[in-house]
Amino acid sequence: MPAMLAGSDVASNVLGWISIACWVIVYSPQIIENYQLQSGEGLSLLFVYIWLLGDLCNLVGALMAHLLPTMIILGVYYTLCDSTLLFQVYYYRWKARAGRVQLPQDVAEASTEQSCLLGDNALVHGSEIRQPSVMRVFLQYSAAVAFVMATGVAAYFISERLKHEDITPNDERDMPLEWRIQVIGWTSALAYLGARLPQIFKNFKTRCEGLAPGLFLFAILGNTTYSLSIIVVSTERGYLIRNASWLAGSALTILFDLVVRLMRRYDSHLITSRSHLPQVLGQFFYYGFVSRQRGWLDGTGA
Repeated sequence: MPAMLAGSDVASNVLGWISIACWVIVYSPQIIENYQLQSGEGLSLLFVYIWLLGDLCNLVGALMAHLLPTMIILGVYYTLCDSTLLFQVYYYRWKARAGRVQLPQDVAEASTEQSCLLGDNALVHGSEIRQPSVMRVFLQYSAAVAFVMATGVAAYFISERLKHEDITPNDERDMPLEWRIQVIGWTSALAYLGARLPQIFKNFKTRCEGLAPGLFLFAILGNTTYSLSIIVVSTERGYLIRNASWLAGSALTILFDLVVRLMRRYDSHLITSRSHLPQVLGQFFYYGFVSRQRGWLDGTGA
């Protein structure tokens, strides 16, 4: 019989799988957006490359730390998504040069490397869109959240059934602090933070949105469940220090997610450039961490 997991380990793994399901949803809209527009020019290449560096560090560190499968799966998935976005940019550029795709004039002008993450051409004036009722939106997102959480729980039970019987979970709460993993972890965190700088100041200039409500919702849920997957394992000082890069990034992510969201709501009331300073600072932390500050799990599995 496979070794029984402690209650905290079960909770950690369930939360980890729910987080994976959330981040699968988070990435999908941009890839679909690029496909529909047959263009990836809404993305800054510098942003994606630095983002990819952060995810590669994340993955390498996960392998070095011998983490549980959910963390490694996340690292692989992030890297594949980055690679997919880069492939889309170069592939659609090649098709455009080859004359196989003729972009509409308005799309061609709006889709530049200076565009928002989701592309300026994806933004339509609010008066041109029929806004759904609040109840309908609430029900849609509630159903989506319920589906994602159910998927995560189901994935956990499936993974448990597929485990080999001779595999015993490692208790990594007392693992020593590994400086190499810490260096890679903080490098990953800094890469995630630095990758967004061009996008942040572009948003400051153009006041473009760049984040759909669904992205916001599932980013919050993904970061919350992933943070909890760490904390439920242990609250011992050494354990928390080993995971400090992730925990710090996660806390700031959730905090600035809410701050930036509130600031954007009142953006139309901001008149001068100086009055945008709090928003810029909020976006700096927000984009540095919410997009993908997974931080580091040196000694735990999600």
